[in-house]
Amino acid sequence: MKIINNPSKKDWNKILERPTKTVDDIEGVVNEVFLDVQKNGDAAVDKYTTKFDGVSLDNTLVSSSEIEEAIALVSSELKEAIQLAKTNITNFHKAQKTDKVSVETANGVSCWQEKRAIQKVGLYIPGGTAPLFSTVLMLAIPAQIAGCKEIVLCSPPNKEGKINPAILFAANLCGVTKIIKVGGIQAIAGLTFGTATIPQVYKIFGPGNQFVTVAKQLSTKFGVAIDMPAGPSELLVVADDAANASYVASDLLSQAEHGVDSQVILVSTSEKLIAEVSKEVESQLDKLPRKEIASKAIANSKSIFVENDKIALELINEYGPEHFIVCTSDNDFYVDNIENAGSVFIGNYTPESAGDYASGTNHTLPTNGFSKSYSGVNLDSFTKSITFQKISKEGIKTIGNAIELMAEAEGLQAHKNAVSIRLKDL
Repeated sequence: MKIINNPSKKDWNKILERPTKTVDDIEGVVNEVFLDVQKNGDAAVDKYTTKFDGVSLDNTLVSSSEIEEAIALVSSELKEAIQLAKTNITNFHKAQKTDKVSVETANGVSCWQEKRAIQKVGLYIPGGTAPLFSTVLMLAIPAQIAGCKEIVLCSPPNKEGKINPAILFAANLCGVTKIIKVGGIQAIAGLTFGTATIPQVYKIFGPGNQFVTVAKQLSTKFGVAIDMPAGPSELLVVADDAANASYVASDLLSQAEHGVDSQVILVSTSEKLIAEVSKEVESQLDKLPRKEIASKAIANSKSIFVENDKIALELINEYGPEHFIVCTSDNDFYVDNIENAGSVFIGNYTPESAGDYASGTNHTLPTNGFSKSYSGVNLDSFTKSITFQKISKEGIKTIGNAIELMAEAEGLQAHKNAVSIRLKDL
C-alpha cells in the first residue's frame, strides 16, 4: 500500500480517487447490449451469455430438480451457518417495520401514510470468482418480509452451465420465486425490458462489476428503479495505537480479495501503526488463495497519515466509504460525527466480514462516494410509501378558501373551481 504523509487538503480529491473506469469507457458496450435485448429478447441474452460467460444453454430457467440437486450438495455445516445468518438478518430487517402514520392536519382533514411492497423485484447475484450466496440473503429476506409478490433472481452460470449450489440453496430458503441463469449486462437488460424467460421487474437490486453498475443506471432511463449505484467493493479503516495491526491488515485484505478494482484505505494518526499494518498486510497476503487478485487491489490502495482525529474525520467524510471500520482510542468521536458511510464497524472485534455475512445488517451498500446521498439496502428499499387523505364537509370548509386563493394566484382556475363547486353546496 502506498503511504501518504500529511496530504494537503487540496490534494485529497486526487488521493481519494477510486480505481474505476469512467462511464464513457463502458457505456457504449452497455448501450449495445441493451438495444439488442430490447429488440431480440432471449436470443440476444443467449448470444451475450455465450460471448461473455463462455457457455451456451438450452434453457436458462433453473428447474425444481436443479434446486433439489443443489441443496443436496451443500454441506450441513454451511446450511447451518446460512440459517444462522438468515435468522439474524430477518431479526434486524423485521425490526425496521413501521406503523401507519396518521394525523388530522386540520379540523375535518385526515391524512395518513401506508407502505406497500414493490410487486416485482429483480435480484442480481454476482457469480464468477466469488459466487455471493450471502447477497441472496441480504436481498431476498427483506423482499420477502416486505411482501414482494415476484422475486426474480439472476446469476451468471459457470462453464458447466450451473449456478453455485449455495446460491440456489439460499434462494430456495428465502422465497425467491424464479431463478434464471444469466448474468452481466444482459441480465440487467432482461429484467428491464422483460423477455419470454426473464420477467420485467419494477426495481433491480444487487452489486456487480462496473458493467453491471452502468447497466443498472441505464435501466432507470426505461422506467425501472434501482437500489443504488453499487460498484466495486471498498473499505476505509481509521485506526491508531489502540488498534491491533494484524486485525486491521486482515480487514483490509478481506475487501482487497473481492476484485482487482476493489479499494482499501487506512487512515491513521500513528505512523507506528501504519508501519505495523504494512508488514502484516505483506505477511497475510502471501498466504491468501486469492493473492493475485488481492495484490492488484492493494496496489490501488493507500495508507494515509494525518496529524489528528479532526483532520481524519474530515477526510473520511470527503471520501464517503462503503464500509467504515473505526478502531481508535476515541471511537465515539468518529461514530457520533461520521456523516458519509454505508455501514460502520466499531472496535477491535467487529470485522467488516461480520456485516458481509451474519451480524444482521445489510451488506448491499453504496460505493464510489454515493454514501453521501444513498442509504444501503434496508426494508424500506422494497416498499413505497403511499399517502391518503379524507376530507369531511367541515374539513373542506376549513381549508377550502386557502386552496381557492392559492390556485387563483397560480392561475389555475380549474383547481379553484374544484373547491368552489363543493363549497357552494355546503
